[in-house]
Order: sequence, then C-alpha cells, then structure tokens
Amino acid sequence: MARADEILSGRPAKWWHPIDGERIQCDLCPRDCKLHDGQRAACFVRANQGGQMILTTYGRSSGFCIDPIEKKPLNHFHPGSSVLSFGTAGCNLACKFCQNWDISKSREMDTLMDDATPEAIARAAQRYGSQSVAFTYNDPVIFAEYAMDTADACHALGIKTVAVTAGYMHLPAAKEFYARMDAANIDLKAFTDEFYFKLCVGHLQPILDILAYVWHETQCWLEITTLLIPGQNDSDQELRELSAWCAKELGPDVPLHFSAFHPDYKMNAIPSTPPATLQRARKIAMDAGLRYVYTGNVHDRAGDTTYCPGCGKAVIERDWYEILNYALDDAGRCKHCGTAIAGRFGKFDKAFGARRIPVRLHAA
Repeated sequence: MARADEILSGRPAKWWHPIDGERIQCDLCPRDCKLHDGQRAACFVRANQGGQMILTTYGRSSGFCIDPIEKKPLNHFHPGSSVLSFGTAGCNLACKFCQNWDISKSREMDTLMDDATPEAIARAAQRYGSQSVAFTYNDPVIFAEYAMDTADACHALGIKTVAVTAGYMHLPAAKEFYARMDAANIDLKAFTDEFYFKLCVGHLQPILDILAYVWHETQCWLEITTLLIPGQNDSDQELRELSAWCAKELGPDVPLHFSAFHPDYKMNAIPSTPPATLQRARKIAMDAGLRYVYTGNVHDRAGDTTYCPGCGKAVIERDWYEILNYALDDAGRCKHCGTAIAGRFGKFDKAFGARRIPVRLHAA
C-alpha cells in the first residue's frame, strides 16, 4: 500500500467498509487492504478519499485494440470473431513473471491514454464490428465497477463481454462481476500455494474457489490458462495434480490452455518454455480426461486445433490465430458425427484472422 501525495480523484467504488474509526477496508479481493485517508491499496488504483473508497482509473484506459478472440485466449467462445480489448493500470497480484508488467505494474497514470465512457466503448465495438469487448491487459478485477458499467452498456447494444483475469477476488464481489460477463479466461498460475505466495504474493485456494463458482454457478463461459515456467510449475506431478483437479472439480469440458513463458520483468534469468514442455503438459491433461487442451505462444498446429471428442476429427483447425478449417454447425455440433462441442457458438462466416488493429476512442 502507498500513501498518495496528490489529491485523489475518481468514482465511488463498491465493496468496502469502515473499520476502527480511522480506516476503511477494501472487500474486493483477498488482500483486504486497510487504508487511512489518502492511502492507496496494493493495486494502487483503489484509494481512501475522505473516508470513502474510490476507483481512480474509472473511464481511463491504457489503450484499445481489436484482436481475434482466440488471443484472449478463448477457443470455444464465438471462434473467429473479433473483440475490442482494453485495460487500465495496476494489479492486485505482484507476479514476478508478469508478461504485461509495463501496464499492470504501472503507477504512472499518464500511461492511461484514452478517456472513454462505457457507452463510448460499446458504440466503438459496434462500429468496428466486434462481437465482444474484453477487459484485459491488466486485471479487470481491480476496475470491476468500470468493467461492469461497460458490460451493461455493451449488452444494451447486443455486444458480449469477456474478462481476462487472474481471478483473485472475494466471492460476494465475484457474484456481481461474473453476472455481467459472457465469457472469462482465468489464470490458474500454478497448483501450489508456495508458488502463489512466493511469485505472486497471493494464495491458491481463492482462485480454485472462483473457478468452481464461475463454472458451476454462472452462465459465464470459462476457459483456463496456465503459463508454464521452466523449473517453477512444470513438473509432471504438479501438472497431473492441476489436470486432475480440473477434471474432477470442473469436468472434462473446461478448455485448458498451457502457454509458454518468455523472460520478462523480474524473471529474466529463466529461459523461455520449450515447445516440448507444452506438448507434455497437453498430453498429461488429456490423459487426465480433459477433452479440450491447447498450447499457446508457440507454433503448434495440433495444440491450436479443436478436436471432436466423439469422432476425434478436427472441427476447428487453427494455425496461430488463423482458422484454416471450420467444421461445426451453427449450434456447435461436429459436422462429421453430430457431437456437441462445449462452448458458445453461432453462425460462422469468415474469421477475423490474426490481425491486431489499434484504435483510439476520443472520436467515438
């Protein structure tokens, strides 16, 4: 937590309560930050202003970009569609291997280039032909009020919403948040509390609780990503335990993505993840009973492709973010054998492809 010398400004925030007559406590995430007047929480964007909790980044973004939905990564949520992506600044975890550290660790509010109302974001998605808006780049948990208001504006125009998050959130807040999300990719960074504590300054169990809640108790489509870091979370034993938990507690249909680490932030001395590690992890997860397991950040066409669990044939053949062949009907059933593929599907015409299109919203 940090003391702010400047006069703080922002929008009133939810999920807090006063304590001991002098401080307030943030109830958004398991950090439970206790703040004196003028003090910021560990995420740096939620603060005590005059005995009230405010969100200092409401309406302010680090930039907007149109991406393929597969980049989130979401392989079973309207494949081939485009998504308008944006984030703010800050994070409520402190991962030493953060791949977006320049945004998520930023305390420089000048990095927030675009001022954008929820309504402007929704209109921009509609104008650019994006089926959905993604809250990403940094963790939307810490700007949940902004994300939720934007989700309401998007839904009013028929635009879907996506959260890309580490999932570090208390359940009461999560119930409000995920009720407004159509899909989420939640990080399961490792399967030991030691990893979470030492490398993320967090804990594992709250993540497992949120994963189970989203999968079983909401209408939000869920996919999971694990970034494999050599020597840290890539042992056969840990991968078996992680995969077995997913299969038992969530079931065989939850898509699991194993993604390659590259040296960054405070872990520059560790080498990039070899493709063989991802392929080994994918086999372990499939042997545990998971039907949809993917590899990411490496060129692996087999690991990019969705296979029918009924007949075993490729139903969405991918090469990176390009869809080469699509063999599902509008209801998401395999055209070869009729087996239903888990996910959210619709009419498929032409894939957006691997393009990345930066946009500015000041004219929206």
